[in-house]
Amino acid sequence: MSLEKPTHNPWQTVSTEEIYSNPWIAVREDKVINPSGGAGIYGVVHFKNLAIGIIPIDKDRHTWLVGQYRYALEEYSWEIPMGGSPHTDTPLDGAKRELREETGLTAANWQQLMKLHPSNSVTDESGYIYLATDLTQGEMQHEETEDLIIKRLPLQQAIDMVVNNEITDCISIAALLRLGMGIQSGDIEV
Repeated sequence: MSLEKPTHNPWQTVSTEEIYSNPWIAVREDKVINPSGGAGIYGVVHFKNLAIGIIPIDKDRHTWLVGQYRYALEEYSWEIPMGGSPHTDTPLDGAKRELREETGLTAANWQQLMKLHPSNSVTDESGYIYLATDLTQGEMQHEETEDLIIKRLPLQQAIDMVVNNEITDCISIAALLRLGMGIQSGDIEV
């Protein structure tokens, strides 16, 4: 069953002003006419990179998680390997780079699992999730801002971590559940 999407934008932008910008994001405030015809404002966080997530799977059906302290949340987080990729690169090129940087892994086979919008009410961020198989281990190339712990574990254990609320990152949750459902339905082979 397919649901048709309306193509008409019910919002009208009157003016736009950039409020803040750094190398990763820009924040703008738009004066708008809302769908009911009233005047209002809308704040948008523009991401200067694509969000890229990768689920590497080896021949034993193990995957890798990355653990790191997330500054904005003030919490430690377990996640699939992920990062940002410039809009000028293809999402797949970004995925290959991020997997190599964070885990040292390279993959011979790549499959896009999904595209997602992590927080579409206030951001324009787009994310791409890939399955990486036929893996080769190499050297990690962490960035200076990364203090990572890399953990190899059975894929089912990573999915169980989602179910048990031990993984709370929305990109990781969506990716692991999508892969688990795809394996269960026979849609995806690993």
